[in-house]
Amino acid sequence: MKSDALDAYALADLLRRQVATWRPLRRPSAVQAELGALIRDRERFVVEHRRLQHQLRAVLETYYPAATKLFSSLDRSITLAFLRRYPIPAEAERLTAHRLSRFLSRQGYSGRTAPEVMIERIRAYMGTPNAGVDAARARSMVALVDLLEQVGQILDDYETAIVGVLARHPEAAVFASFPGTGLITTATLLAEIGEDRSRFPSPGSLLAEAGLAPVTRQSGSSLRVSFRYAANHHLRAAWSQWMLTAIRISPWTREAYDAARARGQSHSRAVRSVGARWGRILWRCWQDRRTYDPALDRRVAMVA
Repeated sequence: MKSDALDAYALADLLRRQVATWRPLRRPSAVQAELGALIRDRERFVVEHRRLQHQLRAVLETYYPAATKLFSSLDRSITLAFLRRYPIPAEAERLTAHRLSRFLSRQGYSGRTAPEVMIERIRAYMGTPNAGVDAARARSMVALVDLLEQVGQILDDYETAIVGVLARHPEAAVFASFPGTGLITTATLLAEIGEDRSRFPSPGSLLAEAGLAPVTRQSGSSLRVSFRYAANHHLRAAWSQWMLTAIRISPWTREAYDAARARGQSHSRAVRSVGARWGRILWRCWQDRRTYDPALDRRVAMVA
């Protein structure tokens, strides 16, 4: 039988009997608490920004699919400017390569797609225009563009605030010193790992928190090793992003990833494998309060 009263009694009894093994929570410093709150709050706006992009794409696919084929993503400023300037397909269809070239120049377009190619895409994906539907959907589309720009500005403001907090945090340099850690990754790693060294007394405890250490289950002669689902998902996501960048820019990380793939590991498993290696290095630097020095990393010397 299960009830709240029984759960409360079990927890209270566990605390009474094993109080010596429990670790008290330490209050974070003001700058650490501010960083943690900024990162978590920013993530909510990132989710909202992504949701608005999906909504905008869904509206465009119903009446203006050509607009989704021109630029790399819907949230780019040039995409939003194009949608405001040419909100219905009929206006885009009247574009010439010369007029489009002038628009791209005003927006500072640095892409490699020629205006002539874009004109071909507009005409190829124009769909079946209907003046009434186009006018109604354009209103919805412009409203979504407004919201996307507002949330985009909010995200820019959050990044500015995070830069300011990192400048005041005494341990930001440790996390920023690792290859592949940009602003948000650095801030997220620091926010989620924190300042309390006793919280992660070993590299394995940190890897488990990040979801990089597998779960081992043994019963008699049966032994199973499986993926760790119970983890800090914010830390896991930031760590994965860090590794994807490190694989591109760090030669020994790329070597380790390729070796893992050659052994038959999946992409995600290989990313976790190199992530665990970096995790042990990060844990040591974090414990010692020192920045990462590639000159002292034998892996870098071996690849070089």
